[in-house]
Parts: sequence; C-alpha cells; structure tokens
Amino acid sequence: MTDVSAPHSAAARPRWDIRQVPGIGGLGLGIAAAVLILTWVGSDGYRQTLVTASVTYALIALGMYVPYLMAGSLSMAYSAYAGIGGYAVGLISTRTELPLLLAWIAGPIVAAIIAVLLGLATRRLSGFFLAAVTLLFGMAFTAFLIDGERLTGGSGGLGNLRPLRLFGWMPSHYQVVVGSVIVVCVVAFLLDRLRLSPWGVIVRTMRDAPRAVEAAGVRVPMMNLVALALGAAIAAVGGGLFAYSAGSITPDTFTLNIVFLAIFMPLIGGSGTPWGAVAGAVLAVELTLNFPAIQASGTLLLALGVLVIMLVAPKGVIGYADKLRRRAMALPRRRRTGG
Repeated sequence: MTDVSAPHSAAARPRWDIRQVPGIGGLGLGIAAAVLILTWVGSDGYRQTLVTASVTYALIALGMYVPYLMAGSLSMAYSAYAGIGGYAVGLISTRTELPLLLAWIAGPIVAAIIAVLLGLATRRLSGFFLAAVTLLFGMAFTAFLIDGERLTGGSGGLGNLRPLRLFGWMPSHYQVVVGSVIVVCVVAFLLDRLRLSPWGVIVRTMRDAPRAVEAAGVRVPMMNLVALALGAAIAAVGGGLFAYSAGSITPDTFTLNIVFLAIFMPLIGGSGTPWGAVAGAVLAVELTLNFPAIQASGTLLLALGVLVIMLVAPKGVIGYADKLRRRAMALPRRRRTGG
C-alpha cells in the first residue's frame, strides 16, 4: 500500500530560505564593504590605524544605538564605558598574569553593571537632565582615572601592553584589525536582528508610547536598564579593542568629543538600522582623520554634513541609497506599463 500523503506533505513543507532571515541583507552588504576596506588597508600601518579608529567609533555608536535610538534614552556616559573596556585591557595586561582575553569579558560586564547602577540612580530623569547627569558622570570618571595613580597610572595611563596569545598563537596587527572588523559586523547584524525581534519592537514602541507599553504589562524601567547595560557592554568592547591596538590607554583616550560624534554617526549613516551607525563611523573617521587638507576643519565639515543630510536625506546615507535602489527597481516596471 502506497502512502499518497507523503508527497503532498513534502510539497507543503515550507523551504528554509536564507534570504528570509531578518537582517541578512544588511549583513551581506556589510561583509562586502568590510572585504573592500580590508583589501584597501593591506599592510599599510596608517590605514590599519584608521580602521581601528573606525571600529572603535562604530562600536561606541552601536552601543548608543540601543538606548538612544531604540529606547529613546540619551546617556552621555559612553566615554566612561569605552574607558572601562580600555582600562580592563590595560590593568589585566600590566597588573596581572591572567589571559588577556579575559579583559574583553570583564570590561563589558563591569561597564554593564555601572550602566545599570547609573540607570537606577537616574531613572526619574529624562531629556536634558538625563544627558547632563550622565555627562557629569563621564567627567567624574576621567577625574577618577587621573587621581587613582596607583591603580590607573594617573595622567600617564598604562602602557607597554603585552600581546594577546590564544592557545600559543599571537595574532599580527593586521589580523587584529580583521578580527575587529568581524566583531563590528557581528554586533551590527545581531543588533539588527534584535531590532526586528519582539523585544526590539517593544523597546521601540516604548520610546514613542511608554504608557501604552506599561498598560500592556511590560515594565518600562526594566527594559530601559537592559538597553543601557547592553549598550555599555558594546562600547566597552570597542574601548578594549582600541587600547590593545594602540598599546596604551590614558584618561584622555576617550574624551567627551567621541560621545558627541557617536550621537551624530547614526544620523549620518541612517538611524533606521544599526548599520547606519557603522557607515556614519567610517564617514566620520574619513572626514576628521584621513584628509590632511581638511583635517583641521574636519569636525566642522562633519557638522555641516550632518545638517545637509538631515535636510536632504533625513533617513541618512543608507536610507537615501535604499530610496534610490527602489526607484531604480521600479523604473523598468514603469517602462513596461507605459507609466
């Protein structure tokens, strides 16, 4: 006796298509851009430094993306979170014999805990008052690094960091750059998936209609704390990568200037996706560091660029490129229909 239901059940079974995975398109474009950038970098030390700076800016901007653009909570303490990640690498490298890899575990955890404590202390604040208090925290953290000379090395910081060893293998500087770019792509992809997940939808709804979310039984303060902890941990990873690549860390490594830049990076690249923060970081580094002729006024040009982008393309460079893509795809259909 033949089973006639088997072919029908097999035909009815939906096929898994990787193109249906949320965020896979952004990951594909990000990998393509990363390959082009790494090919351009090669063995050039200066270009490797530019990529390291771009990675650091991108991770700090991605860290701010979760609480700022998704949850609507503007924290200005990200220079401190990046500094925690950097000093975790410096302290474990110079003060202990522990594996250096542990620094990228300890740093994000400590930064996340401090972000939660700071979030609990400022849970009743919002807008300008929240930004002002967290800004003061960042300044106080810098003062602590300078005063705590026995622990942090004072204004001179910590230098001569020992190289990373993974089971006897010591990666070269270029391999560290490649690994850093991979970390950015993975973090951006995961945040893109998180943005489209039920948790991300709730967080974005909480930003626009917190009372409606609370009425649905969701604890808004708890969601805010989770967003702050996640963002701080990501920024700490960026700080640790930069400190290791530079071989040293000082209180002036991560200033408040980088926080203000990180606020504008997603606006330049496109606030609708975490990949916009990555694109904005690359553009910010190119404008402020990679053009000697305009290096002195790079920040001014960056500010003017933000103004032009907000007027011409409010969704950022990625949003404008996607708009052009949709128009290009619609053009053949219009010609066929005679429209």
